[in-house]
Amino acid sequence: MGKIIALANQKGGVGKTTTTINLAASLATLEKSVLVVDADPQANASSGLGVNLQEVDCSLYECLIDNADVRDAIYTTDIDGLDIIPSHIDLVGAEIEMLNMENRERMISKILEPLRGEYDYILIDCSPSLGLITVNSLTAADSIIIPVQCEYFALEGISKLLNTIKIIKQKLNPKLEIEGFLLTMYDSRLRLANQIFDEVKRHFQELVFKTVIQRNVKLSESPSHGLPVILYDADSTGSKNHLALAKEIINKN
Repeated sequence: MGKIIALANQKGGVGKTTTTINLAASLATLEKSVLVVDADPQANASSGLGVNLQEVDCSLYECLIDNADVRDAIYTTDIDGLDIIPSHIDLVGAEIEMLNMENRERMISKILEPLRGEYDYILIDCSPSLGLITVNSLTAADSIIIPVQCEYFALEGISKLLNTIKIIKQKLNPKLEIEGFLLTMYDSRLRLANQIFDEVKRHFQELVFKTVIQRNVKLSESPSHGLPVILYDADSTGSKNHLALAKEIINKN
């Protein structure tokens, strides 16, 4: 049975989508079958994995709102074993359209459940908000990876997110666990980055991944080419970091 992992943090710009794309590509490189679910209306994970959004007929939006067959929404990528359910800008309005639907918090769960047997890992890229789609994603997930940027405001939003996770565990998804806190955009030369690193380690101890994602030019450039960094520059630090993260997750599970 596949494991569903949501990547979430309501603070934007923490490297959530970058991590989703590159972790998925690294897991697929290590011969795991992976599905990325792009649950962010900005659709950056979709374009970052080479999906031409103009040519998408069926996305997560159609599955949620029009009851489209989820298999019509699965697209292949340039990496063997890595598929994606793309997003669409219409997803912005989906939250309002879902308000009157019954079991509205469990709709993504219903869509993904039949696919569990077909993939080793299903990664959900959540939008940087705590709206209904993110609640859906966390209700569908077995665990959550929380990317934390090594910057001053990084710790501010975490308490809000932890509170949301607590509520979802109580009311919707008792099995939701924290897979780990992932430190991103780390620059060892900066004293502040090291302080944040120590602070997160002190607070969350065993829950912090040993792997740290360092600041890396190739990692920033690769999405504009519609490629994960492992295809763009396999020898880059960004590529090595995400492979190490993928191995850590496989060993943990």
